[in-house]
Amino acid sequence: MKYKYLLLMMLVSLQTFAQTYSILIKGGTVIDPKNNINAVMDVGIFEGKIKKVAKDIDPKEARQVVNAKGMYVTPGLIDIHGHVFFGTEVNHYLSNSFTALPPDGFTFRVGVTTIVDAGGAGWTNFDDFKNNVIFHSKTRVLSFMNIVGKGMSGGQIEQDTSDMDPGLAAAVALKNKNDVVGFKVAHFMGHDWTPVDNAVKAGKLANMPVMVDFGGSTPPLPLEDLFMKHLRPGDIFTHAYTLLENNVRETIVDEATGKVKPFTLEARKKGIIFDVGYGGASFNYSQAIPALKAGFYPNTISTDLHTGSMNGSMKDMLSIMSKFYNMGMDMPSIIKASTWEPAKVIHREQLGHISENAIADVAVFSMRKGNFGFYDKTGYKVEGKEKLECELTIMGGRIVYDLNGITTPIYLK
Repeated sequence: MKYKYLLLMMLVSLQTFAQTYSILIKGGTVIDPKNNINAVMDVGIFEGKIKKVAKDIDPKEARQVVNAKGMYVTPGLIDIHGHVFFGTEVNHYLSNSFTALPPDGFTFRVGVTTIVDAGGAGWTNFDDFKNNVIFHSKTRVLSFMNIVGKGMSGGQIEQDTSDMDPGLAAAVALKNKNDVVGFKVAHFMGHDWTPVDNAVKAGKLANMPVMVDFGGSTPPLPLEDLFMKHLRPGDIFTHAYTLLENNVRETIVDEATGKVKPFTLEARKKGIIFDVGYGGASFNYSQAIPALKAGFYPNTISTDLHTGSMNGSMKDMLSIMSKFYNMGMDMPSIIKASTWEPAKVIHREQLGHISENAIADVAVFSMRKGNFGFYDKTGYKVEGKEKLECELTIMGGRIVYDLNGITTPIYLK
């Protein structure tokens, strides 16, 4: 009996060893913008990497098989504007605070495998962010470091230009270059270019991009000057489709004519990146609809995720992607703006695609049919019949979310 058991275990081991793939995603429509793929394909994964993308891979060669028939198979989503420096500090807004969110609870369930915290940490508290969040998250967490040393702690802290030191910010970023992808300017309300210019100085020192949330001032600082005189190609203008109250920030679309302003088109030619950064109050259909009708699509789609935005009109990445789909943006462009384009913007080109030998970050989405309402902060609503829903997420070759048990076997024993 003992020998029969040992023989059986050896046969099982040999069979497992002989299997070519740990996971096989079968029968889905693969959308991989980097490789110009938009077709029904199978995706084989082994040892954390994409091993093969082909028309018909034998399911007997895999330990687990994902039935993706009728679904989209894409690279794992990359949200380049979130707020995940969560903690317990009071009156700290989005820096080690209750308003930020623990990433793993809000990423995998919508197909996000990489999220970039946009300015929560500055150079003085980056170590806390790294030790408490980056090291303890299964999600890949990166950082746009705030040009304010104390980070995004709200109020007067974010108005202190004396705490915007480009040299110290660059030094900490370079020391942590595996985790830091650039610098963030946010919420500054003065009629002053110091925050932007200091962030760009840090960007030059560290060879990293800058993301600008242009804050506001009265009168508003001109966007044309921001784009053409202060930012560099590859720098990012987030909250691109917002209209703020009291005219404290200029818009990219002329509200009176519904036309995209000419300098905005010139800025895109220059290489300025336009990011959605939806947030709690940073998206208006009155800006987005005419921009999309004119073909002015976002370079990158992102959430500005925090406790306020997720419970407002924003919801999550898939809600935003579905909004843009219902405004007429085609699915390959939406996937590109959520995967390969953000990977290039943050200089993480090893992510955001399903090339053979690439890191196996993969998402599987279904298109849910029904009657849906997609509204903005003003209450303006666009109705649609379809919205994206995450069925399965794979991070580094491991299944980390499976909504309906489309994997066989669901759990390996």
